[in-house]
Amino acid sequence: MNPLTNVKNITKLGEQELVRNSKSSWHDKYKDSAWIFVGGLPYDLTEGDVITIFSQYGEIVNINLVRDKDTGKPKGFGFICYEDQRSTILAVDNFNGTKVLGRILRVDHVEKYKVPKESKNTDEHTKKLQNQGCAPIRK
Repeated sequence: MNPLTNVKNITKLGEQELVRNSKSSWHDKYKDSAWIFVGGLPYDLTEGDVITIFSQYGEIVNINLVRDKDTGKPKGFGFICYEDQRSTILAVDNFNGTKVLGRILRVDHVEKYKVPKESKNTDEHTKKLQNQGCAPIRK
C-alpha cells in the first residue's frame, strides 16, 4: 500500500471515531502492545533524535531503528516501545502524517513485535533489552 494512503487511512479512522462517539476505539485492538512502528524517518536522525521527538507523549523504554547490516546506515524506519501503552495512542494520533525535516512520518501500532535476530556483534546490554522486552503497564 502506498505510504501516503496508509497515513490517510489511519487519519480517517480517528475522524470516524470522533463522529461515532462510541465507547470502544480502534486502538483497543492494540491494548496489549506498547510498541509503535515509525516509517518515513529522515536518514540522518539518530536514536537520540527520535527519542527526543517521540518522548513528548511518554517515556520510551526501547527503540530499534532498522539499519543496513553491511553499512550500518539507517533504513528510514524503526520501532519504539513506550513504558505505558496509552502513550502509543497519543503518538499514533498526533505523529501520523506529520512532517519531520521534509519527510512525512507514518506511525502505527504494532500488535506483536518480533525481537530482531541476534548477530555476533550484539552487545550484552542490547541482548538484555531484547530478552526482557517491554509490556504495557496495567493499572
